[in-house]
Amino acid sequence: MRERIRKASVAGTFYPETPQVLRDEIEQLLRQCGGHAGAGRVKGLVVPHAGYLYSGLTAAHGYCQVRNGTYDAVIIIGPSHRECFDGVSVFDGTAYETPLGLAHVETRVAAALAESGGSVEMSSRGHGMEHSVEVQIPFLQVVLPGVRIVPVIMGSQRKELCLELGCSLRNIMSGRNVLVIASTDLSHYHQEEEAERLDRVMVTNIRRHDYLRLLDDLETGRTEACGGGPAVALLSALSRQGGRPMDILHYATSGDVTGGRDSVVGYLSAAAYA
Repeated sequence: MRERIRKASVAGTFYPETPQVLRDEIEQLLRQCGGHAGAGRVKGLVVPHAGYLYSGLTAAHGYCQVRNGTYDAVIIIGPSHRECFDGVSVFDGTAYETPLGLAHVETRVAAALAESGGSVEMSSRGHGMEHSVEVQIPFLQVVLPGVRIVPVIMGSQRKELCLELGCSLRNIMSGRNVLVIASTDLSHYHQEEEAERLDRVMVTNIRRHDYLRLLDDLETGRTEACGGGPAVALLSALSRQGGRPMDILHYATSGDVTGGRDSVVGYLSAAAYA
């Protein structure tokens, strides 16, 4: 693995670039969600990846569930918004940098995930300017100080790739104390009533761990999510391990912040407990 640090690309736009301002904003968001943790160890989260102004509170509902927990690694899976490629890119560097410092890569888990074969490989593809993974890291640096990460970008979200990654995640999660995060926003730029209708389908599938139905609903347009692939992969891994349904922690739209209801983006946080 190359000795290489991925610099922050959206500090100052998606979240504050001044360290203390950033930390204070995250702490305030965590206080707003009440800081309540559910029963049991969290093994999977679904959280949004918009700017903190819009989706930070929804994300905080997920991150307050893992505060002060203990994990060997956190695998963060995001979609590629800027670079088109077919495959899954496990970051081949040594750290992601944010204003809060370096989040070091857990190289053994990263290598094990890449060695699972198929289209999952060590690469820097998709990581350069992508925000979907980066915006999760400051939250982790506050709630799980020093935790090591495995950044993963899905270049394609086709069915076969989602299921392949799900199988690889299941193998990684077996016998390891890891947290897996699926980074996704929901429907984009619909009137709020239509957005909520589309998003209810996503919420129902996530609650039920129904990754096959979610795949079908995404493919047929019955629901929308820019990170549908990461969500399907996580649900696939969780479903094959068994366990109780996911807890839906928070749902909102950008209209809750802007007051505009004509063109909104949906946000969700959910947790799976051991």
